[in-house]
Parts: sequence; C-alpha cells; structure tokens
Amino acid sequence: MVSLVVVVLSSSYSQGNSGERVEWAPAHAAATGEVLVRDSKTPKAPHLTLTPASFAGLVVLAKGARSA
Repeated sequence: MVSLVVVVLSSSYSQGNSGERVEWAPAHAAATGEVLVRDSKTPKAPHLTLTPASFAGLVVLAKGARSA
C-alpha cells in the first residue's frame, strides 16, 4: 500500500471563522482524477470523492447559493 499525503485547501468563498466552507485537495485531483472534498468543521469525518465534472457542478451550485 502506498501512503499518500493529501494537502487540503479551503475554498476561496470561505467565511473566515464562521465554519461555512469546504476543503479540497487539488494536488490529489491532478494526480488521480479524484476530487476529495470535506467539511472543514469535521475534517476527520468521511469525505466525498467526486469526478472533476461533479466538482465543477458543486462549485456552480455553491456560487449560485452565495449570490441568492
């Protein structure tokens, strides 16, 4: 089994300390084609594994919810 270090970044739409953000691992996505997404409030909880297209859809959805 290969050990993989996943660096996670916060969304650029993060609200500071309000906890309203998701985190993702862009280097992992580039290397594997799997976009790992997690809730910043519960980083040890299970994560979502999305395709790049699904992640793009999530971003569109989040942008729409933010502007509403």
